[in-house]
Amino acid sequence: METTSRVGAQASAADGAASQAVPSARRTVDGYLLAPFPWYGLDEAFTGPRWLMQVGTAADGAVEHGSIGHGDEPSVRADGGLGNGDRERFAVVVTVAANPVRRSADGTGVLEATSVSSAAWLAGVGLLSYTWPGQMDHSLRDDWLDQQTETAWVLADDLDGSDWSSLSLPVDGVPTSFHYRESEYGWVLAGSTQEGVHLGAYGRGMSAYGLGFSVVKDITAYAK
Repeated sequence: METTSRVGAQASAADGAASQAVPSARRTVDGYLLAPFPWYGLDEAFTGPRWLMQVGTAADGAVEHGSIGHGDEPSVRADGGLGNGDRERFAVVVTVAANPVRRSADGTGVLEATSVSSAAWLAGVGLLSYTWPGQMDHSLRDDWLDQQTETAWVLADDLDGSDWSSLSLPVDGVPTSFHYRESEYGWVLAGSTQEGVHLGAYGRGMSAYGLGFSVVKDITAYAK
């Protein structure tokens, strides 16, 4: 989330989205344990599988955001394409630390403040990591991802626009307003919590309307 340039930030998000497809065996809980903020996942009403994804860090190594998956873990083929996405049902919760504008650790740049838009952007780009169109060669896929990442950026920057609607969902048992949108690839939502973090979420095959969120009491329980 460094604001050295919009292009650089977009590239970082695209890289982060791609890294979320790392096989679960290579994910560890270590990064999550370093976060100075609470992690969120679906509440206990969800009884399906839960799995760790990736954390995002600042230049100084501080954990700034991360994702936790729920449901069917989207498959990734050896050629980098996706598996049977139409039959997979999943929801991913993105937790983003609420940070003010601040200097980078080395004093050479400025880190932008995080906001609900940050959560919406990360969720939108995260959804892209599991929705690459089939029968598309690598070069075209890169162009498609660049284009869709730009779209996710624009949409996240205009949460009051017509592309978003309002959806109330429980967070730690408290009704909370979220910005919500649907697309042919799935759904994305974003809001804030009383615990000082922003929440984003995305999914496909699972309705967002029946979801609830809560603080993860023991993140190590998600480690495989």
